[in-house]
Amino acid sequence: MLPLFVAEFIVWIGFGALLPIMPLYFTQHGVPIESLGIVIAAWPAARLIGEPIFGWIADRTARVPLMVGGLIVTAIALGLPLIFNAPLEFVALRALAGLATSVYDPAARGFLTDATPRDRRGEAFGLFGAAQMAGLLLGPAIGGIGSAVFGGVAFVFAFGAFATFVSAAAVAWRVREPQGEYARRHVAPAYDVTEFPSESPGVYGRAADDAYGDADESVATGPTTLLNRLLLAGVILNLGGYFAGGIYEVIWSLFLQSKGAGLDLIGLTFAMFALPVLVLSPIAGRLVDRRGPFVFVALGSLMTATASFIYPFLTDPIQVIPFIIIEGSGFAVSSPALYSIVAAASPRGKSSTAQGIFGASGTLGTIVASIGAGYVAAIDLRYPFWVAGSVMLSFLVIGLLVGGSAIRAAGSRLRPADALAT
Repeated sequence: MLPLFVAEFIVWIGFGALLPIMPLYFTQHGVPIESLGIVIAAWPAARLIGEPIFGWIADRTARVPLMVGGLIVTAIALGLPLIFNAPLEFVALRALAGLATSVYDPAARGFLTDATPRDRRGEAFGLFGAAQMAGLLLGPAIGGIGSAVFGGVAFVFAFGAFATFVSAAAVAWRVREPQGEYARRHVAPAYDVTEFPSESPGVYGRAADDAYGDADESVATGPTTLLNRLLLAGVILNLGGYFAGGIYEVIWSLFLQSKGAGLDLIGLTFAMFALPVLVLSPIAGRLVDRRGPFVFVALGSLMTATASFIYPFLTDPIQVIPFIIIEGSGFAVSSPALYSIVAAASPRGKSSTAQGIFGASGTLGTIVASIGAGYVAAIDLRYPFWVAGSVMLSFLVIGLLVGGSAIRAAGSRLRPADALAT
């Protein structure tokens, strides 16, 4: 798994360099704030279509070539706005980049699910998130320094493309498909094999158990179909969280700029969000493995929503820093818990498909938020933050009502024996 973490770190260095710049770059090249959300939404709109499809494909073929191909096309799409810089061209390039990342992401997360023992998946996804945030921590600094040295934001786009190419090379060079007992999790049942409830496994499951033994107890206790309350709860929770993320992506840089912040401070805020995620995600992931995901999902969502309600009341841009740390800490706590829920909700052989559905739910939230954020921000830049916090809390309540008992049960099932004994 280490090569995948390294590749994720590299690609997020490039994304980190681009994130603070893109909304400003788009508006400077003729995109009005009312339409900025449409440009931003082109990325998740393409992902909404692509993630379930490519997740399904990833469960039925080798994942490494999908990851490499997705990253190469993403790199190309990230660099082309330097050449094609009209509003409609921005939309097309964002859509291409989104479609390319929808090839990579479900394959990468499904790979991670299948390559990890079931009682350490929270830790694995915590490390995965930490690798991303380490890149996001360094990316804005590299982008700012590079722009100053080379005299413009062109460096940022070129660097983002270059970093993604390097990440593709790292995956191709070092990431290998799981072997041994984990490899059999990646094999989806044939289309004509009936799936029965877990207490009465079907022919496919019995044959696998006869051949391999009960090396993975989740075969007997986990879901046998994607239509389960655990995955539905994860989808709902992810939808609310990414709705907030879509709003931030559109308005954050513009909001800080309206308060007098320069590019240096805007970049610093992205780094301050990444820092607690980098530090806390692996710790939170281990705690999720031992205590279950329920409390961590609820606590993390509440922390993030609280920061969202407070931001509009701040008058000095430097005041956002402590609340960004609170928000980042909430994300660090909730993210590995959410991925743990989805991993527990994934039937054998369908982990990438489940990740694709999960990712598409967040993508849908991002699309709706991105399109609406520009129009709401045109009225008042404070209003989108309040909308984001309200929606996140609403979906938290709905998600826990739908799947709270299933999340608790999954937490009990996924804990290692020594944790249960304590």
